[in-house]
Amino acid sequence: MIFKRYEWRILLRVLILFLTLLVACILVVKAWFAYLIICVPLIIAELIDFLRFQKKAQDEVEQFVQSVQYRDFSRHFDVGRAPQELKPLRKGFNDINTTFKVISRERETQYQYLQKVLELVDTGIVSYELETGEIGWLNESFKKIFGIPYLKTIHSLQKRDEALYNEAMAMKPGDSKVVSITRDKQVIKILLTVSLMRSDEKMYRLMAFQNVSEALDETESKAWQKLLNVMTHEIMNSVAPISSLADTLKNRLHSYASQDNKSGDLDDLELGIDTIKRRSEGLLKFTESYRSLNKITRLDLTKTLVRDLFENLNSLMLPTLDQKNIELDIVLRDPQMMIEVDINLIEQVLINLLVNAIEAVKDKPEPCITLSAEIRPNGKAVLKIADNGLGMPPELIEKIFIPFFSTRKTGSGIGLSLCKQIMILHKGNIQVQSVQGEGSVFILLF
Repeated sequence: MIFKRYEWRILLRVLILFLTLLVACILVVKAWFAYLIICVPLIIAELIDFLRFQKKAQDEVEQFVQSVQYRDFSRHFDVGRAPQELKPLRKGFNDINTTFKVISRERETQYQYLQKVLELVDTGIVSYELETGEIGWLNESFKKIFGIPYLKTIHSLQKRDEALYNEAMAMKPGDSKVVSITRDKQVIKILLTVSLMRSDEKMYRLMAFQNVSEALDETESKAWQKLLNVMTHEIMNSVAPISSLADTLKNRLHSYASQDNKSGDLDDLELGIDTIKRRSEGLLKFTESYRSLNKITRLDLTKTLVRDLFENLNSLMLPTLDQKNIELDIVLRDPQMMIEVDINLIEQVLINLLVNAIEAVKDKPEPCITLSAEIRPNGKAVLKIADNGLGMPPELIEKIFIPFFSTRKTGSGIGLSLCKQIMILHKGNIQVQSVQGEGSVFILLF
């Protein structure tokens, strides 16, 4: 639309020239050579006018191209004093310059805004040309973190911190890594992130340095607190039944001292003492194992009769169950059924699940917990701990294995998470089936 009039003027000149040439051809054919004296100068004049018109337009275009090349969008083409045929062209150039000025102003505003944002962030940012190492840009946060007022090339960083420089150069684009640097005799942890970008046909490497010392210290502090809660929770789960069993044995000793010697009572006392000793040793081993649970690469696996596992659990928990009038049923179709497990860890899993079951059925009029085991057709061993307690809603089932999630005010939320970790170490899994108001079943799959 801008050059519509300009195009019409060109078309008009071409048409006039064509008609003049056509008349000249007719004169030649008719042999009216006398009239050619008038026609030939007219053709020459039209050609000169057409070339002059094109030259003016070409000069205008060249001037406009130069202004674009040097990004001189402030230049104004005078439309009022221009020849009539060039007015539309100059007006079009002015409109294009105005558009470029608006775009340039917007880009400058965005650049200034981005500059301010990058200066305000706590993350140190530096970019450099990949081929030469020449610094393209760095922000104030980078200068403060490293105490560097100026950096010409990224290789200058090697003189100030060679270890950090080597770490940064070895990283691939997209990688992130926490590195430590020493500033003012303090060790600072830095999250280093590297990426690539292309600008003006050049490749630039962008590095971000984020001080994460405070965040890591806070996380580490919380982790230690949770670890203490974990150890307290697990130890209490084992110590509570041991204490209850010890009280029961003490009462039996008093009763035994006032009665005649009965071999049955001696057997019970011996069994109880053996249970306390065995479980205490298991608790110590468990505590040591949990302390380095993430470092365990090989379990202390032994083939164990499920019957013995259930009987030991029953002996340990019987005083607590009797005290709360909870019935414990043991269902074992094959008395010779064996599983290859780390006894101490699996026993801790069963204790956790049994303690949770006791909590779930405590308000039931006829509380009952069932331990069962079977070998499925696919050869997999399965242990189940079922209760007729309160059960759980579906939305809760999805969360119970999340570390530190608990529905009890006094719970640490790590019992079931730990059970799952132990089962995963055994290359197994733990599942739960629950109906609210009817009870739950925890299934250990080996």
